[in-house]
This record gives sequence, C-alpha cells and structure tokens, in this order.
Amino acid sequence: MIDSNRYRLREVDAATLRRWIELDKAVVIDVRESGEFATEHIRGARLVPLSTLSPAALADLGERTPVLYCRSGNRSGRAAQALLDAGYPEITHLSGGLQHWKDQGFATARVEGAPLDIIRQVQLVAGTLVFVGTVLGAFVHAGFLALSAAVGAGLVFAGATGTCGMAVLLSRLPYNRRFATERVVCAHPAGPGGVADAPAPPAG
Repeated sequence: MIDSNRYRLREVDAATLRRWIELDKAVVIDVRESGEFATEHIRGARLVPLSTLSPAALADLGERTPVLYCRSGNRSGRAAQALLDAGYPEITHLSGGLQHWKDQGFATARVEGAPLDIIRQVQLVAGTLVFVGTVLGAFVHAGFLALSAAVGAGLVFAGATGTCGMAVLLSRLPYNRRFATERVVCAHPAGPGGVADAPAPPAG
C-alpha cells in the first residue's frame, strides 16, 4: 500500500522559507518547548510545542502556509506526521531546522532573560552526573559507576537518534517554560548576501 502521507508532507529550505516570510505567505511554527524558543528562534515564529500541537492550533492562518521547525528537523518532521495522521490536509516543515536557518546566515531572535541554551543545560547536568557517579564509584561504592554509564548511554542514544530525553525533561522545568510569552528584545543579524527567487508555497 502506498503511504499517501508521504505526498502531503513537504520540506522547504531556509532561503525559500525566508522569501515566503517576506511575502507574508507563511506562518512559522516553532514546535520546541518554550525554554528553547526563548533562547533562540526564527524572528516572528509562533510557539506551538509538539506536546500541545493539533490541527486546531493552525486554524487561524488564513491563506498563509504553516511551516513547522525545530532545532534540527527531527521533531518538526514528527509533528508534521502527527498533523497528517490527525487529518490535516498538507503540511510543510523546514529541512534541517533552526540549525540550517542559521547556517544560511539568516536572523534569529531571543527573549529577554532567557535561560541557558538547552544543549548547554544538558552538558552541565550530564557532566555533573558523570563526575559525581565517577567520584562516588571510586570512593564509596562501585555501583555508582552505573550512573555515569547510564548518562553516557543516553548521550549516545541522543546523538544517534537526534532525540535527547534529558533535553526534553529540562525543557519542561518551570524556569524553562515561563518564557513563552516574553518580549523579544534581541535579534541576531542575518549574514551578507541576498535571497534568490523562491518557489511559491503550496496552494492551501
């Protein structure tokens, strides 16, 4: 049986998305958690976390095309598939996510008072757990080395799949979630160079 969803799930590159935004033909939907959004996001994006995403969240877009994105394109791809499974007729997501957008030199924004980037939070927590597990394993009981091993295994899994359980858990902590509606105060400038003509978004 042919998977019809494959033909309703579209990818767009950063240059094309930027042109759609300039022409007011797209609404950019950030499916990450609020702490990640606060740290850095595409300017003008709307925050709709994957955990709360539904077709109803995209009901007020008019003729504009919704374009989902996340950090790398992994979660936005899953979000797009979930919307298709829920009956949304067609969905587009940004290939390569925010990282691809930044690689092209396009502008991003952050929220005043935003916490550390979620990846840095993961590095701090994971490093602390590995250090503590190693010290306790060496001087208290060897069983504590399992803590270091578990953290290491989690990081390997995150690297292999693009899904980091620790990042998901940290992003749901109160200090990361409270920035969803704060004012954007800093935009990082886009790099040099113009944007080539881009194809029109798919018809609604």
